[in-house]
Amino acid sequence: MVGAVQHVESSLAAMVADLHPSTVPASTVVEMFESFDRIERLASAAKTLLACRVEDTAEFRRSGSLSPAEFLAAKSGTSISAAKDTVATSVKIAELPVVEQALRDGELSCAQATTIVDAAAKAPEQQHRLVDKAKTASLRELKDESQRVKAAADANPDATQQRIHAGRHVHTFTDAEGAWNLHARGTVAAGARIEAALKPYLDAEFERARVEGRREPLEAYAFDALAAAVDQSGSSDGTAPGSGRENLRYLALLRVDLEALQRGDTVDGEFCEITGIGPVPVSTARALLGESIVKLVITKGVDVLHVTHLGRGPTVAQTVALLWQNSTCIVEGCDRTHREIDHREDWAKTKHTRLDELEPPCDLHHDLKTYDGWALVEGKGKRPMVPPDDPRHPNNKPPP
Repeated sequence: MVGAVQHVESSLAAMVADLHPSTVPASTVVEMFESFDRIERLASAAKTLLACRVEDTAEFRRSGSLSPAEFLAAKSGTSISAAKDTVATSVKIAELPVVEQALRDGELSCAQATTIVDAAAKAPEQQHRLVDKAKTASLRELKDESQRVKAAADANPDATQQRIHAGRHVHTFTDAEGAWNLHARGTVAAGARIEAALKPYLDAEFERARVEGRREPLEAYAFDALAAAVDQSGSSDGTAPGSGRENLRYLALLRVDLEALQRGDTVDGEFCEITGIGPVPVSTARALLGESIVKLVITKGVDVLHVTHLGRGPTVAQTVALLWQNSTCIVEGCDRTHREIDHREDWAKTKHTRLDELEPPCDLHHDLKTYDGWALVEGKGKRPMVPPDDPRHPNNKPPP
């Protein structure tokens, strides 16, 4: 087998050596990219499956490495943290046949496999669902779903939160390019407070960019918002819009099932999370309800689905319910935060606003729809958005 693998390696090396991107026809470049991506997935699958075997050899000790992860990190040019994840995935996947088969078939990237295995090891019955989720969801959405699976399977979520709190930290460093980096880790509830405090500054930076005609990633505005909040002047460039800093309150959208709130814990299929951030124990939800300003959407609360509003924009209840259903863009595979709320059918025709007729795209997909004629394929929930010449475009469906 070693000889066969080395033969494939030689063939691939020769192919890459002769690859000149400018000579690849535009009609085949995507197909070629997808083939190389599948090769990369298969190679990553083999590396992952082999990782746990390294510990059985004495090779990593002879190299002077303290652990198999350190040895693999040096061999593959990755971080020790990433190598530890690979080794852990390699050990756990042996007990998860559905995930292992998907990995062997090249259906999962290394990052997807690591994410799924981490959750499926705690809830093996969720293997099929998580593998299916990986086929259409972005990595961030897959991670969010995996977090929910782990939270539902956690027998003692309060102890988990205490352990996370005990290990809380903020780490700063300067990278090889000379850029300053910040990494923070703590509980979801603490993170929600921080994000709520930054939101007014983020909104101010977003509005500033709109007025100036700038279009930058949301992450860029978030950095400017952080700098503005620390500076306490109200903006990242030192000019204060108004008089002083706002007295900020902790505002969060808590998504929780009524039964879980009453019972004190969650079971599979129930939610208890701060939207856009992550799951929290029911005890945390109860504490938030007692001491914070929280807009609460519960599965047996007011039925806003069938409320018809005659205004163009959604009501507060409809907006909160829409955020509960879709905290990110409505387009399949897009995990950008949405800032727009579109009517499925133009309000000028219907003269009303209903929750089941609203869809929240991100700025990019809103512009593609508004200016370039793109459209969501027919259906509900997250689904693909396609260009005007795509046969799935609603304008291209055959007449009845």
